[in-house]
Amino acid sequence: MDTPTRLEPETRRFALISWPGLAAVLLAVSAFVLFGVGTSLPELRGFGYVPMVASLIVAWIADRNFARDLSVIAGCLGLISSISVEADISWTNIARMGVVLSAVVIGPWLITRYWFKDNTIVFPLRRGQKWTRLEWAWLAFVIVVAWLVLPQYFMRTGVYLNWPPVTEWDEIVRLFFGVNAVGIWDELFFICTVFALLRKHFAFWTANVFTTVIFVSFLWELGYRSIGPVLTIPFALVQAYIFTKTKSLPYTVTVHLLFDALVFLTIVYAHHPEALPIFIGV
Repeated sequence: MDTPTRLEPETRRFALISWPGLAAVLLAVSAFVLFGVGTSLPELRGFGYVPMVASLIVAWIADRNFARDLSVIAGCLGLISSISVEADISWTNIARMGVVLSAVVIGPWLITRYWFKDNTIVFPLRRGQKWTRLEWAWLAFVIVVAWLVLPQYFMRTGVYLNWPPVTEWDEIVRLFFGVNAVGIWDELFFICTVFALLRKHFAFWTANVFTTVIFVSFLWELGYRSIGPVLTIPFALVQAYIFTKTKSLPYTVTVHLLFDALVFLTIVYAHHPEALPIFIGV
């Protein structure tokens, strides 16, 4: 799906204080309730669809082109909310999540490309261009920071208990596969799809903040709770910036997978510290 199409097509950009801005805020609130509040307070989860419907009504009244793109995002969030994305490495759940999460990446690409005749959603590979020294240095920085911070976060808050206590080798393999598969999907959906569609209509940081709220809400249900947003909010904001600057999906995914590699090692270590003594201060 590599393409030379620009990541930022020329279109009308809306201010945050506008009717489209209100529609985007309502959709972000919807994600916050569905995946964030709804995880901690399941009885309130259903209320998350109210701001979602309101966002679409406002969007369609405000601007047709914007409403089409927001409807795509809302439809995806609605589909994701139909399943549980809490950490579960059973084969049944892996298959269920695989189908749904694949659909919300492939579906929007097909709809926007062939129905809307729009090339906003792209998966740029930046072939033939070597990574710069700064880009390599950033990868090293991510590894060091993740190694220092993630064990402290997971173990001192106890959030590692949100992931299954893997004991058998097949469970460890499934955990490794699941963590990395979701990491790749995060970039394909939240950056290449949600952020790209919002960036088409809003300034960079406005679109980035909206995407971050949706992304961090999803991560809360996935298991990054307690003080998790303190870590995941900066990570989400930086990932969109990296993708925009490098125009390289492989590089953006590599950053994410290095981070997730430390997440995987931390979870295994938290459950079996004697088997993987590679962290300090925990």
